[in-house]
Amino acid sequence: MPHSPINQPSGSIMDASVRHDFQETLKRHGAFPLRRGAPDELQVNLGYLCNQACEHCHVEAGPKRTEIMTRATMEKILAWAAQNGIARADLTGGAPELIPGFRGFVDGLLELGIAVTSRCNLTVLFESGQNDLAKWYAARGVRLVCSLPCYTAENVEAQRGKGVFGKSIQALQLLNAEGYGRRENLRLDLVYNPLGPSLPPPQAALESDYKTRLKADFGVDFNNLLTLTNLPVKRFEHFLRRTGQLDGYMQLLADNFNPDTVEPLMCRHLLSVDWRGYIYDCDFNQMLELPAGASGRRLLWEISRAELEGAPIALGSHCFGCTAGAGSSCGGALA
Repeated sequence: MPHSPINQPSGSIMDASVRHDFQETLKRHGAFPLRRGAPDELQVNLGYLCNQACEHCHVEAGPKRTEIMTRATMEKILAWAAQNGIARADLTGGAPELIPGFRGFVDGLLELGIAVTSRCNLTVLFESGQNDLAKWYAARGVRLVCSLPCYTAENVEAQRGKGVFGKSIQALQLLNAEGYGRRENLRLDLVYNPLGPSLPPPQAALESDYKTRLKADFGVDFNNLLTLTNLPVKRFEHFLRRTGQLDGYMQLLADNFNPDTVEPLMCRHLLSVDWRGYIYDCDFNQMLELPAGASGRRLLWEISRAELEGAPIALGSHCFGCTAGAGSSCGGALA
């Protein structure tokens, strides 16, 4: 990639006793407690089954994971969404397309007038039973957010595995052929995250590079690039510990705290739901088993949307990842 990592840590430069406290940081900036509004979007993790096992994955998804959402749970989520005025649904995994009942769930959301985003890893288009997936998505106008951490094979495969880059490009070409990234109603966004313990480069400049290279080299078009910071959760945290870089990375995130990212944080308007139906303030908290509002585990259908408005948000040191530099959310940079 042509952009240098921002403030890359050289190693372990801080022990746990002097780590910054996220709550204290918010207090210093007059932003504590952090509270949510009434959620208008559900981010639903349908399960941890995936055809890939990426180095950075905070879900620790992979082909051997057995946690998958049942159709009964999907029906309960649909009923709750209908009763509580949800406007948007963001579907993730694992590879959500591999979960039985996924297509019916998408159709159920669309029938309710809910705008659907699917987080697609691209290579899933070539899995058994998915040969019509590009056409199926296009027929429904589902927005796609697709992982592509670089426009070169070497960097992508270092993070996502051998052969992934070529399949990803083929998948993008298939999606382009259906109109994705080229027709107004078929939005195709790509996701970049750094290879290692550094902050993403500026989103707009990197997007320009992506568009130039992908078009010139492969004839690929897309709408926007979303830059995400790697959060020190699950597989990426294990990598940092194994390489002695966790303390340095945590210091990097804390040192780059940006108060302008707090107001638009995704946890202020989005509610995360796991494969069993339990609720969390974000997908990262879900993986850390931090229930919504730190108030004990609750199923989505046990509460109302109105009860969530004004509720405190469960916080931890990993939250520095969403507030460092330009910020990071499922929608890309925040500031």
